[in-house]
Amino acid sequence: MKKKQGLLSLVLSVISCVCILLWPGEVRAQQTTMISAGETIYRLHCLRCHGMAGDGRGPDSSALIVPPTDFHSPESTAKSELDLRAIVIWGLVFSPMHGWWDRLSSEEIREVIGYIRQIAPYQPRI
Repeated sequence: MKKKQGLLSLVLSVISCVCILLWPGEVRAQQTTMISAGETIYRLHCLRCHGMAGDGRGPDSSALIVPPTDFHSPESTAKSELDLRAIVIWGLVFSPMHGWWDRLSSEEIREVIGYIRQIAPYQPRI
């Protein structure tokens, strides 16, 4: 009886270790791919206003009456993924930020938001 319990404990321990070791590797691989695609989309559609660093100082920003968002600002880093998604889809009223609902797929929007969060991580206000 003790041999069966010992063997069962060993098998469960090995399975647990394998699951723990393999799980993060798969997630990281997906995130890296998503961020790479997000960076490509960002460079094509966002860089001219928001700048490569996401600081709102892109090559076209000086020509805009309403300055582009600095993604590193406390107001921006406090925005949830849902907030960012709504802004990317619908744009912002009274600003040059137009909606991208008709130009980007849902997946592309998710990817570009992932990239924005890579360069300016989410920091909720408390």
